[in-house]
Amino acid sequence: MTTFDQILPCVTEVLNAHLGTVALLDWLLINRDLNGRVRLIVPETIETEEAIRSQMGVLAKRLAERLGPHAYPAKAAILYEVSRELASQGATSHPLEGFSHVWLVDRLASEGNWAQIAPETQGLRRVVFFSIKGGVGRSTALAATAWTLAQAGKRVLVLDLDLESPGLSSSLLPPERQPTFGITDWLVEDLVDNADEVFESMIATSDLSHDGEIYVAPAHGADPGEYVSKLGRVWMPKARPDGSLECWSSRLQRLLIKLETHVKPDVVLIDSRAGIDEVASTCVTDLGANLVLLFALEGSQTWNGYRVLFEHWRRARVAVDMRERLKVIAALVPEIDRVAYLEGLREHAYEIFVDSLYDEIAPPSTDAIGPAPDNNRRWQVNQIVEGWNFDEADEGAPHYPWPVHWHRSFAGLRSLQGRLAVIDAQEVKAIFGPLIDGINGILDSENVDV
Repeated sequence: MTTFDQILPCVTEVLNAHLGTVALLDWLLINRDLNGRVRLIVPETIETEEAIRSQMGVLAKRLAERLGPHAYPAKAAILYEVSRELASQGATSHPLEGFSHVWLVDRLASEGNWAQIAPETQGLRRVVFFSIKGGVGRSTALAATAWTLAQAGKRVLVLDLDLESPGLSSSLLPPERQPTFGITDWLVEDLVDNADEVFESMIATSDLSHDGEIYVAPAHGADPGEYVSKLGRVWMPKARPDGSLECWSSRLQRLLIKLETHVKPDVVLIDSRAGIDEVASTCVTDLGANLVLLFALEGSQTWNGYRVLFEHWRRARVAVDMRERLKVIAALVPEIDRVAYLEGLREHAYEIFVDSLYDEIAPPSTDAIGPAPDNNRRWQVNQIVEGWNFDEADEGAPHYPWPVHWHRSFAGLRSLQGRLAVIDAQEVKAIFGPLIDGINGILDSENVDV
């Protein structure tokens, strides 16, 4: 019996058994449709070449035998296209591991694409707060970070993109300051070219601002209205005048740029939806984030989730484009046994980074090590060992967590607005200090005037 997880190993096995045939092609696409069924797409130039077509027929027949219900019948298993780009048609695509000119094209029911990483933004810093699961204090930490940065004179733009579970705005805005509209309203109105009508009324300033300013773009306005109906439409692509479609993540990027131009913030803080879904994918990979904070609780649920995501990046060969932006956050660190808790969390974070994201660095050869030429009894290595890797105890490593301590005063978002209004800055520092210091350090290191 062949299941979905066996598709790619079986495809790889069949292709390796027919390397001579594969080598005759300029490119080859393994097209996996919405139902998980596989067929091959090849250059249309070989359609008239009987010998190659015959060999491809043998390959397709063998593939159908190995994949069973996950393959098209051999007679319908090959499609011909003008180019690889046209054949992909905007679907998720990445090289098949072990082959130089074979790509997997994954047709997904949603537009979420964890395998395509947008370049980092330049100048303005965008920081994404992300977690595999909810209830880890992610939104609370973002609110406290925004408050602290504003206290230091920063202009902070906050986006509540946890659209299916909104609430961040209530921690930064009292009811009377909630704007009329929110992000969902803009995305829905944008579909009918009416977004400008709501833009000016979807941003509010927090009364928690002091020397700086906190600008909040909430998920929805003061009156959510038909929120469920609107939420079912925010993911829609927008039809352009030329008939092409603009995906929802591109529309969101357009909104973000418009907000940044309007507000002129020093830093943007984005609250992402938890989990591996379409909204989270957009926040983490599509918006050009400079820093992605991975909130984690010590436990198998956290690490299994992050391992799934990291392994996906590794298989898609995009890990190198993402890994340097990541930083683990130890969420809700308990008051009791803090040291042991953090050590365990750091150890497990290190394990999955080593397995999926860090480079494996081979030791130098034995003949590269020897005494220094000046005979001063020192030894030297005459071989450069390169790679992106860190020791487990390296505090500057992405796996080394910044702790956020649990405190009953910050146990819920609902009362956070009033709590921050009277909070002692030293108390915030005691709970969120490593996180806030870390963000400030990264911002300063990028030579951004914030």
